[in-house]
Amino acid sequence: MIATPHAPKMTVAEYLTWEPQQALRYEYSNGEVFAMTGGSIPHNDIAINLLTALHPHIRAIGCRINMADVKLQISDLSAYYYPDLIVSCDPQDLKASQFIQSPKLIVEVLSPGTANKDRGDKFIDYQRIPTLQEYLLINSQKISAECYRRGEGRMWLYYPYTAGDTITLESVGFSIAIEQLYAGVNFEAQA
Repeated sequence: MIATPHAPKMTVAEYLTWEPQQALRYEYSNGEVFAMTGGSIPHNDIAINLLTALHPHIRAIGCRINMADVKLQISDLSAYYYPDLIVSCDPQDLKASQFIQSPKLIVEVLSPGTANKDRGDKFIDYQRIPTLQEYLLINSQKISAECYRRGEGRMWLYYPYTAGDTITLESVGFSIAIEQLYAGVNFEAQA
């Protein structure tokens, strides 16, 4: 999804009261809100392909997986985002009805309008989540993905994937051929 800025600044409490009353979803970071506008068909197809493949496995290991409309709370006073996919095995999150707080895997499907934010500000915020073990970025314009896996201390290890590769998500014990993510995806420009 593409985030576009929306003025004015507001507090977390104001955002949490205001956002449910809006027709669009809004992410929140450092007092600013960003409207989440629609993504492309390839973006949607990739997210659905991963969700379809991953969902039975996640349920079998006693965790939950949610898609785009579920809010992630970074902390009580900082940021709220809507990742494309989010996996949590935390007992509190398994019962959650408002937002997820302790994910172990976050997935963002990159769009031209979101790639910089997903790799930049969001990743910086996501790194502050102590339970997060992996952050998967999937390109929506070509067969390519990147996985950042938590290492020792503050280190994050980088794993790039391209055509012919198998993506391994150690955080949830799951592997998938990258081509499966792109099954049925048309990269052709539409008229």
